[in-house]
Amino acid sequence: MRPLDDTGAAKRQESGLPLMDIPSPGSRQEPAAAEVVETPGPGGCWQCPSSPCGSRAQQAEKKAPCPGLGLFYTLLSAFLFSVGSLFVKKVQDIHAVEISAFRCVFQMLIIIPCLIYRKTGFIGPKGQRIYLLLRGVLGSNAMILLYYAYQLTSLADATVISFSCPVFTSIIACVFLKEKYSPWDALFTAFTITGVILIVRPPFLFGSEIAETDKDYSVHVKGALVALAHAVFAAMTLVILRKIGTSVDYMLSIWYYVIVGLIECVIVLSILGEWRLPHCGLDRLFLILIGMFGLGGQMFLAKALQIEKAGPVALMKTMDVVFAFIFQIIFFNDMPSWWTVGGSLCVIASSTGAAIRKWCQSTK
Repeated sequence: MRPLDDTGAAKRQESGLPLMDIPSPGSRQEPAAAEVVETPGPGGCWQCPSSPCGSRAQQAEKKAPCPGLGLFYTLLSAFLFSVGSLFVKKVQDIHAVEISAFRCVFQMLIIIPCLIYRKTGFIGPKGQRIYLLLRGVLGSNAMILLYYAYQLTSLADATVISFSCPVFTSIIACVFLKEKYSPWDALFTAFTITGVILIVRPPFLFGSEIAETDKDYSVHVKGALVALAHAVFAAMTLVILRKIGTSVDYMLSIWYYVIVGLIECVIVLSILGEWRLPHCGLDRLFLILIGMFGLGGQMFLAKALQIEKAGPVALMKTMDVVFAFIFQIIFFNDMPSWWTVGGSLCVIASSTGAAIRKWCQSTK
């Protein structure tokens, strides 16, 4: 009779790969080498323990993923998100809340079959439902605010300010999750605040001449503040996801984000009286493409995080800003000011420094 320990090991080998590779305390890691899975000795295997089995090799080699594939997925994700943002900017006759509602509907049609296939249910564990509900409310608010910021201010400014999210994440996680807030985090926060100030250019610091010479300055400030609010809500969403951890399937987390967002959008649109189908056929196409590119960006980003460390992914994610600048110049003939460029460098330096620091800590 086969020992129970061997049976448990066999079942663990036959189970699916986890999202994150967590080495055991006694394991040995060999970088840049193929992953080797040990099988039972020549005396037998778990399928036919009584006799030797020649159908399975003694060592089954699994090829390592292509080097740089995770970074390529991140770059592709950044491109898809940027294209989706471009379409949001193009659709000016539709309220940002309605755009968010259309995206939620499109993603819901994709998520429902995935949940049925994965057999995760639609409610979630009893102890995590309140956190899933909060994740849905905060995440949907962040999405609505970002789309509204795209409509109010330039594509580059809204994208850059949204990259201040990691700074707010560190602060909120320190308060609610008791995570350590180091002097490095304070330095990155100072860089981010400096970058946002350079982009917004408040009159009490830069003089009232800026507001007087720029007729759209008030709209620009409103868009910048909305983008900053998006960063805060996105940071709270990330903290909630950290609190949930791996106890909930990530598809179920996206489901709450989609269904709560759709309900919220319908309520807000009913109150504002802004619910209407776009008159132009091109706008309808843009709405479909916003949902497609948004979902594609999420999928490639999730895939990148499965095969690559979070540090390099966060660094490559800054390509969002580069694409935003390129699209703003090409499609809107709008050259960013030097204030925007300087603010962008400050925010990117802050995000890059935070990512490198987290990466170094994870490799120790």
